[in-house]
Amino acid sequence: MKGLRSVGILGTGSYTPERVLSNFDLEKMVDTTDEWIVSRTGIRERRICSEEQASSDLAFEAAKRALKKANISAEQLDMIIVATVTPDMSFPSTACLLQDKLGATKAAAMDLSAACTGFLYGITTATQFIANGMYKYVLVVGVETLSKITNYKDRNTCVLFGDGSGAAVLGQVKDGYGFQSFELGADGSGGSLLCQPAGGSRIPASVESIENNLHYLSMAGGEVFKFAVRVMNSATEAVLSKAGVARDEIDLLVPHQANKRIIDSAVQRFGLSEEKVVINLDRYGNMSSASIPVALDEAIEAGRVKEGDNVILVGFGGGLTWGATLLKWCTTPAEGSDE
Repeated sequence: MKGLRSVGILGTGSYTPERVLSNFDLEKMVDTTDEWIVSRTGIRERRICSEEQASSDLAFEAAKRALKKANISAEQLDMIIVATVTPDMSFPSTACLLQDKLGATKAAAMDLSAACTGFLYGITTATQFIANGMYKYVLVVGVETLSKITNYKDRNTCVLFGDGSGAAVLGQVKDGYGFQSFELGADGSGGSLLCQPAGGSRIPASVESIENNLHYLSMAGGEVFKFAVRVMNSATEAVLSKAGVARDEIDLLVPHQANKRIIDSAVQRFGLSEEKVVINLDRYGNMSSASIPVALDEAIEAGRVKEGDNVILVGFGGGLTWGATLLKWCTTPAEGSDE
């Protein structure tokens, strides 16, 4: 846009806990099988944090790696945005706790809640601050410790979710590169389809709420699946159209890692080859807001992204929410942007 700075990702980082929970482990915990889980979701294992770890701990590890790759210090950060539905506590924000851990003393800090679409909402928000010149560097983190709110007696949900964190440092890049278009959406009428019923002001913690398992996440799987297939496609179409990029010009698609059948639907619709799609859900399951940044970081580490590539990030989640962005890849800061 005229008069606005071009904004891109200067560095990424990710972190997943050491503990692996495989489908075979789940077979001993709940009425399910490895074959059933793989055939319906594509998931084979997921990472689970320790009892001592909270979301800010996972976020800290991913953030350190992103800062190192971006070659900037925590003290240079102007803002920290943490996307999560599993904050350390209701307040202070996990972003404030992360700010302190990093020593990012001049950074403003806030949490953002858009479930699995959280990272996309976060980078869209961060881009505005940098594009208009208010801030120079913004750290966006997607982090979840979903194992803390997963009912491991409910086979419909416990097979899906894992813990992890992904981070990106955003800043000004060369003109014409970086984020080209965004698409965000929400449909609150579907809020009950994927939610954590208790723990807020509607149903405060009580003996009754605990006995009724209302502090665990709840999902109407079939309805969410249909919604996800629809919005994954429409959001991707929207950012392509806004950026004036054709389907055959997509170099890499980084989708939210919820279900392989949902991803396969998008791949088929856009005629993408396997090497143009990032899939890691077989190893991590659904990490909600951490899913996209972890997948992006792994793709970069594997050498799957090069300068000038058209990269699409697209996701959906509770709220219901959805979002996508298209960026022309470049991690080189704009000339004169360094102090």
